[in-house]
Amino acid sequence: MSTIHLDLDRANLSFLEELYETYLIDPLQLNDDWRHYFQGFNGRAEASNAPVPEAKPACGGADVNKSAGFIASRCSICGRQEQMAALQQRVDKLIRNYRVRGHRVANVDPLGMPVTPLPELNPRYHGLGPDDMERRFSAEMLAPNRMLPLRNIIEELSETYCNHIGVQFMHIDDLYMREWLQERMESTRNHITLSRDAQLRILTKLTDAVLIEEFIQKKFTGSKRFSLEGAESLIPLLDLAIEKAGDQGITEIVIGMAHRGRLNVLANIMGKRPMLIFREFADEEDASRRGGDVKYHKGYHNDWTTRSGKEIHLALCFNPSHLEFVNGTAMGRVRAKQDRLNDDMRDNSMVLLIHGDAAFAGEGVVQETLNLSQLEGYRVGGTLHVIVNNQIGFTTTPEDGRSGVYASDVAKMLQIPIFHVNGENPEAVAQAITLGMEFRKTFKRDVVIDMYCYRRWGHNEGDEPSFTQPVMYRAIGQRKPVRDGYLENLLKLNEVTQAEADGIVETCRKELDKELAAAREGKTAPAVQPSQRTSILGPIWRRYKGGHDADVEETGTSVNAERLRFLLERTAAYPESFTPHPKIVRLLELRQAMARGEKPLDWSAAEAMAFATLATEHYPIRLTGQDSRRGTFSHRHAMLADYQNGRPYMPLQHLEPGQARVEIYNSPLSESGVLAYEYGYSIAYPDALVIWEAQFGDFANCAQVLIDQGITSAEEKWRSLSGIVMLLPHGLEGMGPEHSSARIERFLFLAAEDNIQVVIPSTPAQLFHCLRRQVVRPWRKPLIVMTPKSLLRHPKVVSPLEDLAQGRFHRILPDAMGIRKKARRVLLCSGKIYYELEEERERLGRDDVAILRVEQLYPLQESYIEEALAPYSAKTEALWVQEEPENMGAWYYWRVRFCERLLGRPLRGVCRPASASPAGGSASGHRLEQRMLIEQAFAGI
Repeated sequence: MSTIHLDLDRANLSFLEELYETYLIDPLQLNDDWRHYFQGFNGRAEASNAPVPEAKPACGGADVNKSAGFIASRCSICGRQEQMAALQQRVDKLIRNYRVRGHRVANVDPLGMPVTPLPELNPRYHGLGPDDMERRFSAEMLAPNRMLPLRNIIEELSETYCNHIGVQFMHIDDLYMREWLQERMESTRNHITLSRDAQLRILTKLTDAVLIEEFIQKKFTGSKRFSLEGAESLIPLLDLAIEKAGDQGITEIVIGMAHRGRLNVLANIMGKRPMLIFREFADEEDASRRGGDVKYHKGYHNDWTTRSGKEIHLALCFNPSHLEFVNGTAMGRVRAKQDRLNDDMRDNSMVLLIHGDAAFAGEGVVQETLNLSQLEGYRVGGTLHVIVNNQIGFTTTPEDGRSGVYASDVAKMLQIPIFHVNGENPEAVAQAITLGMEFRKTFKRDVVIDMYCYRRWGHNEGDEPSFTQPVMYRAIGQRKPVRDGYLENLLKLNEVTQAEADGIVETCRKELDKELAAAREGKTAPAVQPSQRTSILGPIWRRYKGGHDADVEETGTSVNAERLRFLLERTAAYPESFTPHPKIVRLLELRQAMARGEKPLDWSAAEAMAFATLATEHYPIRLTGQDSRRGTFSHRHAMLADYQNGRPYMPLQHLEPGQARVEIYNSPLSESGVLAYEYGYSIAYPDALVIWEAQFGDFANCAQVLIDQGITSAEEKWRSLSGIVMLLPHGLEGMGPEHSSARIERFLFLAAEDNIQVVIPSTPAQLFHCLRRQVVRPWRKPLIVMTPKSLLRHPKVVSPLEDLAQGRFHRILPDAMGIRKKARRVLLCSGKIYYELEEERERLGRDDVAILRVEQLYPLQESYIEEALAPYSAKTEALWVQEEPENMGAWYYWRVRFCERLLGRPLRGVCRPASASPAGGSASGHRLEQRMLIEQAFAGI
């Protein structure tokens, strides 16, 4: 007889208990070794350490499956504990491979494209053969505290990870998160049990999705609608997500999506009346009304009441055709609403983003936005991402559109699960969305639902997709609508009757017919949009307006001098336990001297005063950008770091009790994603000062889509206002072509109908009044501020405290010397070059040249120019002087606007020759050019 030696770890103990239960029921089911072993427990035979005859291995004693890396000391039926441990190890590896790799063979493609079998999911790869299929093994979460036959383990793993849902989650480093997901997936085989009511609701939503597409196709033949057909499961998916959100206490959801399926979402999720959509298709809007946008770009607000009676406000963001740039905007809007309600736990609002597969893989702004998800200044409590995976981008296949396996691969940068789900299986979609929403709530992290579907028609309804994908579209042509397949399944299960299904169709068609009739009768929408009932933004935005600059009265921006001194002192104060950096001590002492009136205010002090006065007047401040806490040029130092332990301290957050929040964050190295975020924040927080600061002005180049498609045009296209502020450091200082120019010319040629403000303040007081005016004045337009670099420490770029306590922002600053009647030439300029012109005038001793600073380039009414030029003779020559090349800066804008005469006076420009590059790369060459330019401004008189 052989002797059994046991190391009773948890897995072996469970195995032993199973064997002992079998022994108690029928000892003959066990081999001789185990029978003798258990007989020793009750004295029915000799003790377990008695010799037992050694059994002859059925395999002849050969090692098993050396090629797979497993070498057993006995064959699989020898009954030895060492062999069972080796077998359990093989099973454990097989289980892990299903968790890691099962998604690669999951049945998620409704078109049934073949998948390549994976050897690591084959039991034989792990040395497990037919004789092992009925052997029991530990399977952790599949069967807690019990054993399962290997055959059952494989069946359950396959159903959990390789059926209609494939899950990527093993890249998550956090063990608790992984086990949380494993337990919920493996205990249910990744399947949800739906009530009959829930199944009927899914059927109804699918019917709504299908019929509105068919209805529009029939009634408005040939019109672009960017159909959802082939992906109709998106509608029940969104319905389930919103219902789940209501159960989780969410009261507001901001949705971002592109044009594919947008009309369907507007009608069946957002609750926009089909009548309004039909009127847009009929193009019955007022033809004389300018602007606007196409119907599949428009946003909408409405209220949703869940089945349990919870109220949720839904907001669908406006969106241009530039895909994925809405992502950050939607996140910023949610963060603003959370901040307004002091929802620092991020519990009450949610972002829901709907992506296309090609865009999610191809657009870099996706990565920029994903990167914001867990950063302190940008967290929103987790975003739900839904990829409508049509498996094509216009005419480009996945093989030509991405280097990774999945459209969602970029999301693996986050510690989040990615659910790949077959869109033709609505109940699999329901399981994925339910589990995803639970994960989001539990861990406050993003979730990705990659819903595989297809696009039944071309990119638009006038496109012929079989030109480029004939095989794919033959397969698509053979697919029945998702709704029909789901109905067939429900009928087989006797969950619904054909009469009930027909009734749902009839109800939907009657409603659509009624809405079309109303549209043709010319009925209009309700006077009050539903969103004004529950959205906190309705009443808030009523205090603000857009329109034209001339129609809005100026607002006082000065602040009492004593108040300024008090707040200036507070910006230089810190706790006794705090040790500032030795060099910062000098800065803080200088700030205290400014408060006492011993020193004039520099740029950073004036900016801090703008922030401090607004915050203590209950206007929140939010400033983000690369290195914005310290400032790119070490001028701001809004956040101090303890010299001993690095502990942060922000004086602006400790001005006085009851002040508004002040948040200043260093952003990641991103422009598009962060600017989109701050733009969205400004839309939802009109009473805050919301600032994005570029590290250098030309960094805005990387966010040009947001500038073109949102910031400068949103009022015209979508009637959407924003008070976003962009601080763009600008100035040619001999440091090369990069980081010299913020491209003033681009903003000026985007300027029309008073859509934006472009300013170049040249003194600290002007900055103070400009920033305060942006919030205090009820006019909400984006503000583009060209800020200085070298001038931040220029001895003449200072302002006495009295300039902050009096006056306002001046669009044009008059001549500092008061030159009037003697002037033979008037130089007009903006920004840094003013101080060089002033220095040259002093050097030459010229008292016949006046220098006017145009501080606001746009909007600039002629009345302001007339007032500034009034002291000078109509024959006085006017020169626009700039350091930028002729084709850049403001000169072309002035020339287009005024041609060769400025309100009757001769006008010409002094600037560098036209150039393809903003500046040269030689510092000495720059100085020579600048010298010649300054001399030319004074030459000839």
